Amino acid sequence: MSNDWQDTIKFAQNFRRELHRNPELSWQELQTANTVREALTELNIRWRACAATGTVAYINESGTAPAIALRADIDALPIVEETNKEWSSNNPGCMHACGHDGHTATLIATARWLKQHEDELERQIVLIFQPAEEGGHGAREMIKDGALKGVSEIYGWHNWPAMPYGTMACPDDIVMCGNGTFTIRLIGKGGHASQPEACADPLLAASAMTIALQQICSRRIAPQQTAVVSVTKFQSGDALTVTPQYAELGGSIRVPDEATRTLINNLITEIATQTAGAYGVKCEIEHTPRYSATINHEKQATTARLIWSQLHGDAGLAHGQATPIMASEDFSYYLNAIPGAFALMGSDDGKGHNMPCHSPYYDFNDRLIADVCRWFCRLSGMRTPP
Repeated sequence: MSNDWQDTIKFAQNFRRELHRNPELSWQELQTANTVREALTELNIRWRACAATGTVAYINESGTAPAIALRADIDALPIVEETNKEWSSNNPGCMHACGHDGHTATLIATARWLKQHEDELERQIVLIFQPAEEGGHGAREMIKDGALKGVSEIYGWHNWPAMPYGTMACPDDIVMCGNGTFTIRLIGKGGHASQPEACADPLLAASAMTIALQQICSRRIAPQQTAVVSVTKFQSGDALTVTPQYAELGGSIRVPDEATRTLINNLITEIATQTAGAYGVKCEIEHTPRYSATINHEKQATTARLIWSQLHGDAGLAHGQATPIMASEDFSYYLNAIPGAFALMGSDDGKGHNMPCHSPYYDFNDRLIADVCRWFCRLSGMRTPP
């Protein structure tokens, strides 16, 4: 039995590194999907394509208890990798910088172990390998294509380098914030840099606008309210002696609920419009909602924490991480549809696994595969693997 477990974990680690070598962006995960599907076929697990590059697999289909779903995301990011690992990306400019390779490998390990011990299960297990989590609304499309059909509850997770290895954060309510983006286009009157009085400078207006927008959370939102406004894009001009005709700002917001989203979007519009007017330029504002907040259901979150503490002791819940974190997740779509819970799992073991997600130096901590696989198996109703 122990050898079977070690073989499963070794298989998953190699699987993870193979995915890491061959990352693919959202909605382009053709090779990744084929790799996942080939593994499932070899394990004699029935699967079907879902939302193009997504895959839904089924274990213990004759189970009499309500089905449970376990989810992994499979897409990578447009980042140039700088880790110099043996398994570094072979796809220039594309990298598994968020650990989705590890999430997928963990679900493959779970699939292998559950299939080998299928006779111990009472309920059907639905495995969701989801594409396009990184801003592509993959969860929404998986749901549209029936991924949750017959499923009573769902669980997911994300590695979190800011937390100590072996710890979990899984609150009863908001675990990750919602997000959105905004774009502000300024239209001025260009001209010669030596004649500012003859111009309406959109660059100057955009500079003032940037400062004002960054003060929304410090001066227009209550200190107790969780929110972030970040201007992340500023483009204007291409000649040193020309006052430009146009400027463009863009950025990201993080919000705990839709009421706060509406408030912040209204403030962005108000500040941009009034600042533009003060500088004699015009502006156009576009708001794009992305993901809503990821809000756990109390019953499932309690179960998730209980099992983790049984595996890791009370110290496993002493993570020191304030929640909600300001990052966003499209697992929110699943939790808006059915009960479930999403957990953050600490990966910082003092061995270089503290690089933040989306860093070119990030690499997934393979030690998490065995830990989360055990957690998934217990959630599925199976005894703890070795």
